[in-house]
Amino acid sequence: MMKKLTMFLCLACAWMCSLQAQEAKTFFKNMPDSLSPLLTAVNRADCIDFLESKMKAEVTNRFGGKSEMTELAPDYIRIQMTPQSSWQMKLLAVNDSTQVICTVSTACVPACDSSIQFYTTDWKELPLSDFITALPVMNNFLNTPDSASSYEYSEARLQADMLLMKADLSATDHTLTFTPATPEYMEKETAEKLKPFIRRPIVYIWKEGGFSIDS
Repeated sequence: MMKKLTMFLCLACAWMCSLQAQEAKTFFKNMPDSLSPLLTAVNRADCIDFLESKMKAEVTNRFGGKSEMTELAPDYIRIQMTPQSSWQMKLLAVNDSTQVICTVSTACVPACDSSIQFYTTDWKELPLSDFITALPVMNNFLNTPDSASSYEYSEARLQADMLLMKADLSATDHTLTFTPATPEYMEKETAEKLKPFIRRPIVYIWKEGGFSIDS
């Protein structure tokens, strides 16, 4: 009985160690081609090899352009896919035995806008609402004006009819930062009127298996 118990504990320990040893680069290499329209499996492996060798991790992608991995950490990867677009991934722990992958894709044409997805570690997509209950809305980025500037605010706010925001996963901690990009698509004069009312970026922090606003 003791031998069986010892064997079970050893197997459980080995399984936990192998799980903890899995890094972002492993999952990135195993990413399905359907989720990586620009980078081939060889591209992905080369990026990692180049960066780990302290070389510039630039590759020629499927469409003949250049893509560059700019950051690689045990739980984080960032790639400049094209001059106008970037991609990030972060490994996040849901509990002691389960991790999920969060990705952020950002396109700037010219105003930046990001999309966020979550996946299991074998790249099955998960509902965004399971991990972020509420994304920022336009009013979250704006300070309420005093009466003296309410007219200027109202005029500029009417022109800000579409929320664009840039999302960034942190390479060093478990935060997700949203920065408003709406002024980038507005006429310069109107954007200047709106700028005094724009708040600092909004930071979400990962805790208890989900992102929520850091208060």
